[in-house]
Amino acid sequence: MLSWHIFGGLFLGWSLGTNGASNVFGSAVGSRMISYRKATILCAIFVVVGALVQGSGATGNISLLGNIDIPLGSFTTAFSAALSVYLMSFFGLPVSTSQVIVGSIIGWNIFSGQITDINILKKFFLAWAYSPVLGAVFSVFFYLIIKIFLNIFKFHLLRRDAFLRYALIFAGILGSFSLGANNIANVMGVFVNSITLPPIIIGNLTIDSMHQLFLLGGLAISIGVLTYSHKTMTTIGKGLFKLSTEASLAVVLSYSAVLFVFSSTSLKLLLESYGLPSFPLVPVSSSQTVVGAIIGIGLLKNAYNIKYSLLGKIALAWVSSPIIAGMISFLMLFLLSIL
Repeated sequence: MLSWHIFGGLFLGWSLGTNGASNVFGSAVGSRMISYRKATILCAIFVVVGALVQGSGATGNISLLGNIDIPLGSFTTAFSAALSVYLMSFFGLPVSTSQVIVGSIIGWNIFSGQITDINILKKFFLAWAYSPVLGAVFSVFFYLIIKIFLNIFKFHLLRRDAFLRYALIFAGILGSFSLGANNIANVMGVFVNSITLPPIIIGNLTIDSMHQLFLLGGLAISIGVLTYSHKTMTTIGKGLFKLSTEASLAVVLSYSAVLFVFSSTSLKLLLESYGLPSFPLVPVSSSQTVVGAIIGIGLLKNAYNIKYSLLGKIALAWVSSPIIAGMISFLMLFLLSIL
């Protein structure tokens, strides 16, 4: 029987869908090349696929950050993170689900008397620093490549719009896959050590406990995308910087590439086999990556058009949300312990 504690993770998955997952198609919807409905349906499908196919890569470091071996602890950390994300979604501010779950885990560690592994925590800090910078660099690179491609082929206006529309759909599918692959660790990582589900055997296919958790979390993210992602999608798509269609495509491609880098075990092993530096396999902020990508385009085109007041509010939300999540987590654990 499925433990009720898992609903903390499902609430977090739903909250991720309402906030971070909307970033995948936010720029495309903002440029009116894809309808909001079509964007949410595609995102909902492929985020589940990404979670199932490549979700294990970034999950390990989440479970190492805090040894949460009881279901109630997992429920509390996930619920605290979800509540923090929901509060920010209410105000239309995209926040980092990666940061709030780390804040919640630290709240658990403080309450339970465990020592937070600083080396693991450094991996998260480095990833959070890298992801918006890489997002900006990749978005400028992809934008220039797209402009060169369009200048070479000189499509008729209608064909040009059709090409960009289908390219945005394809890029959004990649982004949804990468989101599921990378951020499912935020949703279900704290349950890997505390909840074990019996394997499901379908013919020659065996679905283990971890992938069952990934499936449940992916479905929760999808429901969040479909039900409550409009406000944050509008903030990203229109609020921070007005994007052209080409820029929207570059942003989504950049987002997809960054999340893939931080979730692909195969890429990490390939780079290390050639003695090249690799990135840590940790869940990174989809919101920070997209905002970094949009800022990269903004600086390339006209930095004066970036709405720095809104950027300041988003940055404040990034800083405050993990602190709020940690406080909620600690307070909930304290209250449950005395009941």
